[in-house]
Amino acid sequence: MTPAEGGPRAGTGRGLFITLEGPDGAGKSTQGPLLAEYLRRGGREVVYTREPGGTPIGDRIRQILLDERHGEMAAVTEMLLFAASRAQFVREVVEPALARGAAVLSERYVDASLAYQGFGRGLEVDLVRRVNDAATGGRLPDLTLLLDIEPSAGLARVRAARGKEGAPGRGDRLEQEALAFHERVRAGFLQLARESPKRFAVLDAQGDVAAVHERVVRVVAERLAAQNVTGKPAG
Repeated sequence: MTPAEGGPRAGTGRGLFITLEGPDGAGKSTQGPLLAEYLRRGGREVVYTREPGGTPIGDRIRQILLDERHGEMAAVTEMLLFAASRAQFVREVVEPALARGAAVLSERYVDASLAYQGFGRGLEVDLVRRVNDAATGGRLPDLTLLLDIEPSAGLARVRAARGKEGAPGRGDRLEQEALAFHERVRAGFLQLARESPKRFAVLDAQGDVAAVHERVVRVVAERLAAQNVTGKPAG
């Protein structure tokens, strides 16, 4: 049986927190549901969600953050809004799910703020880290899957997807940023992965959906077999 054919068995009842990160267009919203189904086949309860959002309060904040009419938003405002959404998300979604032994799978989390507001916007990375540490109570994922793609290729994917869906406009406020911004974001993600190699797995997001899914589940199966996953805050 290949990793993609059957998920890891749910055994200890401990919670599991996995995040999907990467530049815009890396395929998080495609690979996330596939990974969730893989985990469910192993008998796990899976809570699949995204950031910003995941709660009624977070969804309201998401509307503000991504609205292209808010182009004047200051970088520090952006950081604090993401952190506010995340604080509610951890308390309302993540902690209760982990406490009952579920797997939480989230598109984006703290590393996104470090990459986008820190490396992308130029805010002090340590400041972004401290704010988010306060917002989350120090809760870090057990595993972060970084879907890596050249920003130009990722943004081309975004444009193509919007065209197929008949979506109006040029994308959300962050997608409209210059290519140089997205290149800084990608470099930031890769630096974060180098700094935390035990938590991160960097995966090539190029290729067809099935090929990338195979890479994802192989890494998940290997990491879960090798790690003593507790779902506890890093400390």
